[in-house]
Amino acid sequence: MENKVCCIFNYPPHYREAIFLIMEQELGCDFYFGDVEEGKIKPIDYNLFEGNPKKLETIKVIGNFIILKKSIRKSFAPYESYILTGDPFIISVWVMLIINYITGKKTYLWCHGWYGRENLVKKILKKVFFRLSTGVLLYGNYARDLMIEEGLKANKLHVIYNSLDYFNQIQFRDSAPSTSIEDINFKDKAPVIIFTGRLTKIKNIDLLLEAQEILVKRGIIVNSLIIGDGPECKGLKKLVTELNLEDNCHFFGACYEESVLASLYKLADVCVSPGNVGLTAIHAMTYGCPVITHDNFPNQMPEFEAIKEGLTGMFFKYQNSTDLASKIEKWLSLSNGKEEIIRNSCYAQIDNYFNPERQISIIKSVIQSE
Repeated sequence: MENKVCCIFNYPPHYREAIFLIMEQELGCDFYFGDVEEGKIKPIDYNLFEGNPKKLETIKVIGNFIILKKSIRKSFAPYESYILTGDPFIISVWVMLIINYITGKKTYLWCHGWYGRENLVKKILKKVFFRLSTGVLLYGNYARDLMIEEGLKANKLHVIYNSLDYFNQIQFRDSAPSTSIEDINFKDKAPVIIFTGRLTKIKNIDLLLEAQEILVKRGIIVNSLIIGDGPECKGLKKLVTELNLEDNCHFFGACYEESVLASLYKLADVCVSPGNVGLTAIHAMTYGCPVITHDNFPNQMPEFEAIKEGLTGMFFKYQNSTDLASKIEKWLSLSNGKEEIIRNSCYAQIDNYFNPERQISIIKSVIQSE
């Protein structure tokens, strides 16, 4: 078997396309994908791979525990290394970890690692789980630091960050068509705050609208540009009417055209993600747009680490619309006249850390050195 690295993941989300294709080219990976998120997140087009990725059926066992059918047998195939979804609720991953541990095969877990909100049972479970692996591939240093505090070995914890469709997106930094306030039909030529993502309850978009109303009462006019669709759309539009924000809030709808998204991010003064920020931070900063999100890190996603206070964004007090309003006001004042510095600082975070080239360089060094 030419390919020496076996990759088994619970799902192939489309935003992992760039890194997975590079892994296939540079590490000779065979890919096996579960269908855990099928119907929720757009998958990668399997035809993009030179090889032939296999689909694994997901079997629900009890509660959140699942098995990726036919994955365990890969432990007996002639692979030297394995990269698996590091989710302790996947029973088949446990079995593969134990088999590979006994047979001396290298197994790496790709995952969030630690959140900081684990109870005692989860802490014990995770410690055993991670200690069975050769190493853990993490999205951020926050999780790594917590895991070291919990007694896990630092030399087994590798931060590989996260990435989107970097090579395609950076083309639009300069080439995306310009968009103006007039194009969006805002009443006032005021600073633009952008939100992008599914309009769901967990995103707490109502906090942004409440913060906008607070700013109006302070005599500060801003425009909110909301990109996306979802179950909360109707309720949010009703809230806009109740808060008398119709002239300064625009619901753009869902948008998947990268050149359009690039233009909208470049129009915005700041991106606000009142709930968990996730990959929105990477997307926004790719186009030089700073990000404001909440400061409850155990309830955040790893990409919050791209935010450097006062340089690429800010943090507001969790679920506090008054503080969000204050942070937006502070940011608009602080960033005035420093747009180029902020834009380049955002670019630097993405170009230095959150991109597929950085990811593959770390993954290769880990696998080839151990």
